[in-house]
Amino acid sequence: MIRNIIFLITAVMVFGGLNAQLPKYSNEFLAVGVGARAFGMSNAVSATCDDVTAGYWNPAGLAGMKTDADIGLMHAEYFAGIAKYDYAGYAMRIDEKSTGALSIIRFGVDDIPNTLELIDNDGNLRYDRITTFSAADYGFLFSYARDSRIEGLSYGGNVKLIYRKTGDFASAWGFGFDIAGKYVLDKWAFAAIIRDVTSTFNAWSFNTSDLEEVFASTGNDIPVNSLELTMPRIILGAARSFQIHDNFSILAELDADITLDGKRNVLVGTSVFSVDPHIGLELDYNQLVFLRMGMGNMQMIPEFDQKNSFDFQPSLVIGIHWKNFTVDYALTDLADQSIALYSNIFSLRYSFSLPGRNSEN
Repeated sequence: MIRNIIFLITAVMVFGGLNAQLPKYSNEFLAVGVGARAFGMSNAVSATCDDVTAGYWNPAGLAGMKTDADIGLMHAEYFAGIAKYDYAGYAMRIDEKSTGALSIIRFGVDDIPNTLELIDNDGNLRYDRITTFSAADYGFLFSYARDSRIEGLSYGGNVKLIYRKTGDFASAWGFGFDIAGKYVLDKWAFAAIIRDVTSTFNAWSFNTSDLEEVFASTGNDIPVNSLELTMPRIILGAARSFQIHDNFSILAELDADITLDGKRNVLVGTSVFSVDPHIGLELDYNQLVFLRMGMGNMQMIPEFDQKNSFDFQPSLVIGIHWKNFTVDYALTDLADQSIALYSNIFSLRYSFSLPGRNSEN
């Protein structure tokens, strides 16, 4: 009986979220975001991002990259360090009109105890037989952007390769596309992105040979190979810059994520579509020191008196740009304003020129 209970707990942890076929929660690790600057602005950066992280936020923005090449790194931890989220990206200008990029994302929980062999055939507890495994998701984004013949308009897209693995118990391969556009007019910038434009497909395969006994004894269905779909998501953004002093300027952006997979717990939700708005502000001093803040995760929370209260998640980031380096530190959920947990996020970006090329710094 003890062995069956241990088996069941392990099986629920491993397969509880994998066999659910709800498209709206598929590949959610790719919706977290990259770069502390974006986190500090509550992910409202789709219209203004023009560095290596644009490969994630808006691949069309890569066309506005001001240097020959960009390298970006980010590390974040969630749930008291249990889950780790890492990003690395490289972008390079191909010619005067086009840019390419590669982004790698990993979200994983490591060193999960595997207690399947904890009890031996004689009923003895054998802690030396405990092993560990990882449950990790990987995303590989291959991006391309190009300036169009229309001044200020650029377009781009992503090819996404996804690999998800839970120890030796389950794994999946996925494939999808994003398309994007960006238009800059004077001090205004506009963006439109469709993620998973053709739906992204994950093909799951399960290895349940060590778990069939406990699944059968507890009356649970044995997971079978399955197909998981990620439905398209539309992101619209608009931004404007303001020069308030010779040394100071402000950038304001409003983005909206539109999903068509039914009602979500966001600010605007219907049975057909949902809209999740988020706002970001950036104050800079001579393009050297940056103070950024944002408001996102807006929701109407039901209260005990049958009324709804407005809830949001504030964020703040401090950034420094010195020579070719940019360092950002973001603190999300400032002052514990919302029900979401706060996180500390660091990111580093290095921009440089390639030998034999002339580029603007």
